[in-house]
This record gives sequence, structure tokens and C-alpha cells, in this order.
Amino acid sequence: MPDRAQGKVNLFSGLAALLLFLLFPAVLMHAQEAAPSPQNGSHTTGTDDTIRVETDLVDLNVTVFSRDHQRTVGQLEQKDFKVFEDGAAQEISFFATAEAPFDLVLLLDLSGSTIDKLKLIKKSATGFIESARDTDRIAIVTFTDKLEVVSPLTSDREYLKERVKKIAKPKGGTNFWDALHYVLKTMLNPERTARRSAVVLMTDGVDNALPDVAGPGSETTFDELLELVTRSSPIVIPIYLDTERDMLEVRRIFTKDAYHIARQHLALIAVESGSNLYYARKVEDLKNVYKQVISDLGTVYSIGYLPINRARDGSWRMVKVQLNARPELAARTRRGYFAGK
Repeated sequence: MPDRAQGKVNLFSGLAALLLFLLFPAVLMHAQEAAPSPQNGSHTTGTDDTIRVETDLVDLNVTVFSRDHQRTVGQLEQKDFKVFEDGAAQEISFFATAEAPFDLVLLLDLSGSTIDKLKLIKKSATGFIESARDTDRIAIVTFTDKLEVVSPLTSDREYLKERVKKIAKPKGGTNFWDALHYVLKTMLNPERTARRSAVVLMTDGVDNALPDVAGPGSETTFDELLELVTRSSPIVIPIYLDTERDMLEVRRIFTKDAYHIARQHLALIAVESGSNLYYARKVEDLKNVYKQVISDLGTVYSIGYLPINRARDGSWRMVKVQLNARPELAARTRRGYFAGK
């Protein structure tokens, strides 16, 4: 298992400069996705649940933010956006405003040093539920080396809060890669939900499959997980919970290298999902981080286009979104997508 994981580390060594930038905790803005939708059907704009239109449509979730953090973005219209694929301008054929609802999965790592902070984790999860918009559906999932669906997707806030109260004290290792793989493949599979969707992931990122970390760890390799993130429609929003000092100095388990690799992995997930890595120094910080995530999701627009290049050859397509005549604003989205065969 360690040899397998070490091979994954070498694969990403060339991205060190990019990762250093992404790991800077002051950067709290994220971007989203571009993935051909597997569904067919008509669409409407505004707050309608359905955002996927037809098989060849490329869906982009685009975050808009102000360069001046003291100013709000305000509502934008379709005419404010330009989309480019491999440098060629594309015609926007679908647009949904930032008010369109989300399906949100709050994925909580309950292993490691967080075991003794369960009360605070449950309190901050309740705050997340209360901060989300009324139109958003929420699911709660926890994991150690086993995964538990605390609640499926629902808009019933009282039910969610009651389920959070019943989260039991966990035990076991950390199969982080398996947990995220399950959520993307099963809970937020486009065949099961037509809404915009996101995974809000709270973890220190240390899977037991990493080098010098005891335990078998995930069956899913990190390479497999990253490929799934790249090809998936849901936004993955990692929140790095810093447990390094406690686990190294107090409990004397794991290694600095394991944490270094874990942060690299979370940064790569953010890059491939078009989001950004959030940072919580301690469990008590999660309340404010969750509020920031919910606020940032409120600036996400959904844009769809039928690419001029209709070849389904499996090639990588670079995507860029620009704003028309709005120099005070900037837009971010996923780097691109693989054209399905």
C-alpha cells in the first residue's frame, strides 16, 4: 500500500508551485465546473431545479467575485458572460442565475484528532444547515474507515438537525478517498439529481493509504479519485482542518510528510473541481468557514453551451469564462473537461 501511494506523490511533484499558491489560506474564492451532461430534456432558467439539458451540452458552474472585497457583486445576466473553448468563442445556450438551488453534501471526517471535538463538529454542522438557503437540499455524511450516511438529501432542516445530534462518537482509521468517491458516484450522480450540486468536504486529508500511515486505507487510489473529480459535475469544496500539531506532537502518530502530501492532494482536488481550498486552523473555526462557503456558493452562475467542436474523441478541452465590460469583477470556473467518446 505505501508503494502505491508513493507513486501517486511522484506523479504530482511538478505542480508544487501551483499548490503553494492554492494552499495560501487567505484565498477564499472558488470556481466551478465544466462537464458534458449525461441527460437529455428541455430546460428553464431562474431558480428551476433542472440545469442539465442534453448530452452534448457542457455545464459550467462559474463563481463571480469582486476584486474589491468590500463591494458586493450584484446580479448578472447572460449577456455579461463570454465563454471560450480552446480559445474559440462559444454561444451560451443555457443560463441559470445564482439563485438556482444546490444539492449539498456535507462530508465530515471524524477520524484522528477530531474524535475529541465531536460536540463542536456537530454544532458547526448545525450552523451549516442553518446558513444554507431554504431552496438548497442537504445531506450529511461522516467517515472514518467506514462511511455513514447520517441523512440523505432533504430540505427538512429540523430533520437534519435531529440527525446531526445523533452522530455517535467514531472510531477507526481514515478512508477519505473511498468516502469522496462514494459521494460523487452514488449520492450526486447526475442520473439521481438534476440540480446543481456540491460536496463540502471537511478533513485533514490524511488517508491511511498514505506512506508511513498505519492501516490499510482506501481501496480507491488517489489517481482514481482525482480522475473522478475531473470528470464529475459536482463542485468539490475541500476545507483543510489543521490537525497536524495535535497528531504529531501530542499523539505522535502520522508524519510531517503525510500531512504535506495530504495538503497537496486537497489542493489538486480543488484545482480539478474548479474550486479553492479553504482553511480551518482548529475545529472552532469551522463555523465561520462554513458561512463563507455558503456565501460564496451564492455567487455561482450556471452556464451551458454546445461546443463548436462536436468531436467526441476523449480529448481535453480548455475552458475560459470572461465578463463583458465589468473590470471590477472576475470569474472562475473549471480548467476544462474531457470530451466524451
